[in-house]
Amino acid sequence: MRNLIISATLATLSLLGAASVQAQTLDIQAGKQYVELKNPVPVSKPGKIEVVELFWYGCGHCYQFESSINPWAEKLPEDVNFVRIPALFGGMWNVHGQLFITLEAMKADHKVHAAVFDGIHKQGRKLATPEEMADYLAGHGIDREAFLKTFNSFGVKSQLEKAKKLGMAYQITGVPVLIVNGKYRFDIGSSGGPQQALQVADHLIAKERAAQ
Repeated sequence: MRNLIISATLATLSLLGAASVQAQTLDIQAGKQYVELKNPVPVSKPGKIEVVELFWYGCGHCYQFESSINPWAEKLPEDVNFVRIPALFGGMWNVHGQLFITLEAMKADHKVHAAVFDGIHKQGRKLATPEEMADYLAGHGIDREAFLKTFNSFGVKSQLEKAKKLGMAYQITGVPVLIVNGKYRFDIGSSGGPQQALQVADHLIAKERAAQ
C-alpha cells in the first residue's frame, strides 16, 4: 500500500510539474517576456522563420549563453533560419564584430568562434588588433595572411555596416538578445533565464509558423 501511495504521489507531482511547464508556456505574452517591434525588420531568407542572436565576444553573459543556445540551434527544424549578428556599440564591440564577420566570410567552423570566446574569457586575451587576432587564430587553423586580407576587405566592411543598421532597427540596448522573425525582441533578463529565453523563442517560432 505504501508503494502504491508513493507511486500515486509521484505520478501526481509529475502531472503537476508538466502542467506547471505548460502553464508557464501559455503565460508567455507581449510586454512581459518579449516586446513586439513597431516596425518589423525584413528577414534574410524570406519563407523561413528567422531567429537572430545579437552578441559580443567580450560579453560574459553571451559566453555563458553559448552552452544553452548552441545545442538548441543545432536541433532547429528546416523552416527556421538561425543567424548570429555582432552588436556594434563602438570601440571593442566594433573591433570584435569585424572579427566575427571576417570569420563568417572565411566560412570558419563554429569551433573557431568558440576558441575566440575562450581566448577572451579563459585566457585573458584582448584580441584588440587584427595582428593579434591573426596570430591567435593561426593556432586554430586560420591562415594568417588570408585573415588579415579578409579583415580589411570591402565585403567585410559592408557587412559591418549592415550589422550596425540591423542593431539600430532592432532597437537593442544590450546583449545577448534574440529577435524572432524581425518582429519580437527579448533577452535573458526579460525571459527569466537562458532556458526560459529559449522557451520564449520556441513559443514565438510556433506562433509565426501558425500564422503562415
